[in-house]
Amino acid sequence: MASLYKKPIVVTDPKTGQKVKQKSRKWWGRYRDALGRDVRVPLASDKAAAQAMLNELVRRVELERAGRLDPFDDHLKRPLAEHIDAFEKYLIDKSVTEKQVYTAKSQVEKIAKRFKWKTIKDISASDVQAFLGDLKRKGRSAQTCNHYLKSVKQFTRWLARDRRSPENVLEHLSRMNVRVDRRHDRRALTAEEFSRLIEAARTGSVIESIPGPDRAMMYVLAAWTGFRKGEIGSLTLKSLRLDEDPPTATVDACFSKRKRQDTQILHPEVARLLREWLATKKDGHRRNEPLFPVSGKVPGGTERKTHKMMQRDLARAKQLWIEEIDEMETEERKQREQSDYLEYCNADGLYADFHSNRHLFITSLERAGISPKMAQTLARHSDVRLTLGVYTHVGVHDQTAAISSLPAPPIQRPEEASASLAQTGTDGPQTTPRKVPTVVPRGARNGAIRLASPGYQTAPICTETSDEEAAEEEEASRPKAKRRGTLRTDLHSPQPPCIDLHRAEFEVSPTGFEPVTFGSGGRRTKPRPRLKYVR
Repeated sequence: MASLYKKPIVVTDPKTGQKVKQKSRKWWGRYRDALGRDVRVPLASDKAAAQAMLNELVRRVELERAGRLDPFDDHLKRPLAEHIDAFEKYLIDKSVTEKQVYTAKSQVEKIAKRFKWKTIKDISASDVQAFLGDLKRKGRSAQTCNHYLKSVKQFTRWLARDRRSPENVLEHLSRMNVRVDRRHDRRALTAEEFSRLIEAARTGSVIESIPGPDRAMMYVLAAWTGFRKGEIGSLTLKSLRLDEDPPTATVDACFSKRKRQDTQILHPEVARLLREWLATKKDGHRRNEPLFPVSGKVPGGTERKTHKMMQRDLARAKQLWIEEIDEMETEERKQREQSDYLEYCNADGLYADFHSNRHLFITSLERAGISPKMAQTLARHSDVRLTLGVYTHVGVHDQTAAISSLPAPPIQRPEEASASLAQTGTDGPQTTPRKVPTVVPRGARNGAIRLASPGYQTAPICTETSDEEAAEEEEASRPKAKRRGTLRTDLHSPQPPCIDLHRAEFEVSPTGFEPVTFGSGGRRTKPRPRLKYVR
């Protein structure tokens, strides 16, 4: 049974300095929860208020026993600011970087402050959509809007998973299409551009507190390993294995974007350049000291703006390229000045910042004929669509090389066909066979004549029949235009004189006949028996 009481406490008397026992100022409540456990909680200084609070606790216990208590009721009544602070602690405990924690918390707080959210019940999908619409109208990119949406959806998803909210009210919101509103797309430098960039950086001055040779080495590492800025900034002497076979560079899991230890194999030439570069350092490096202190995430490193390094080194490389032209050749010099060759941002709005070296690494894998799966593995991507769709750049020269590698169409040119006929001896004049009567389709009225096959033509060796007689025989055997049915020649016509001269026993097929073929339209007739001429 529930009861109120004042808890006895021990305090120090300020006058005497002795410890004395007395009762607490607040009333305490004692009751049993739904599991039968004895619970004692502080309530209020006013007895009536304390009694009301105790009655509410007892009522909740009875509802919980009956199965009618809402488990989210306590969290739904708590201020939203307390949940945001708990969300921040959750991200820190997950070892999320300090920058990501700050970004996520500040973006959630901006949306909550804009629409005066006080509790979890106030979170609304329409408010979030309106906030994103305001960002678009202010000129912010679709990618920026997606960053805000990602943070607030991560917060509401955590509320649902941590059993603070019955559902994720923002689950149905989808991201904007960033392809229709790109603000900072990158490009991969060509081999010649990258070579000129390295030369300009090696002989250039200090930029962002990084000497020129160090910048050149950073560019080579980024373009031949695919390491990001923070990953290159975490490299130490301990990370490199230059004397092993093969040489490798390792990025610890705490500095890798996917939170895994990544070991990348180095090209032999890159390993040689690294050894030469390390040999130029007079003071040398400590084993755990960063080789390139460009990232503030690394102990001992300072945040450097690597895009400014690329921008200034590209500008110097282009200036050196322009100065290669003699002052007298003003036209070509003007064309080089107006060209977007070695430009930080070209005519298509594509940037060549430090991260574009990673694009160059993955694009070079594709140009070398590496399989998509291997390229995805070396790029350390979880999805091959990211490797092929974002980081692989196919230019006009790549397309031209691909089309040129196709075999030619299997079609002979006219001159090649004539040469082929001349080699086989079939390009001479062709003799036209004589036209003989054949089977005429039923209903034909135009007197069509078809060439007979060589096996059924009149033998040309018969010289005793004159040309005039042959013409008369052909005219007589030609079908009439109005005649219907199948034409049959007279099998009892007088034999040619040449047959009597041979005086031998042989068979002669009836002239003027040709086998009926499919689609000729003629009516198949029963073949007549062959005639035998005997001496």
